Amino acid sequence: MQLGIVNRSAAEKAQKAGLSVVMDKCIMQEHKHLIGEEDPELEEIKAKKMAELVKESQGKGRISAPITITDANFSQTVEEHALIVIDCWAAWCGPCRMIAPIVEELAKEYAGKAVFGKLNVDENPRTASRFNIMGIPTLLIVKDGREIDRIVGAAPKPQIESKLKNYF
Repeated sequence: MQLGIVNRSAAEKAQKAGLSVVMDKCIMQEHKHLIGEEDPELEEIKAKKMAELVKESQGKGRISAPITITDANFSQTVEEHALIVIDCWAAWCGPCRMIAPIVEELAKEYAGKAVFGKLNVDENPRTASRFNIMGIPTLLIVKDGREIDRIVGAAPKPQIESKLKNYF
């Protein structure tokens, strides 16, 4: 079971059936513990590349596609944008894949009003932990560097838009 998920009765049933049970664990985090926390050089390269992409996008005036957010560039990214909506997701998550096209549409439609970003929680556990992301997808709405709202779960586009319109 994934990080934050514990079900003792299900675990007991599975164990009685001869299955091994692992609860409240993230395979990506466990992998990082086994091979070492992070590669600082790789994180620095990621941060530089992201800064270049953000700068290039800002030069064009409007960011009309979701940008990639990582543990390394999170603080800088939220400081650079007055209003940013961060899609906290994972590749294996079906509901995350369901709202991905919605996030892309909203990024185009609200370019100039809000920036949209995507944070892969498996690859960026520090930021996910910092914001207590317990379920995905989670959309964090960050204004002036502070979280002001969030939407948890695969919400339909009109519901997301109605929340966002409160912050323009």
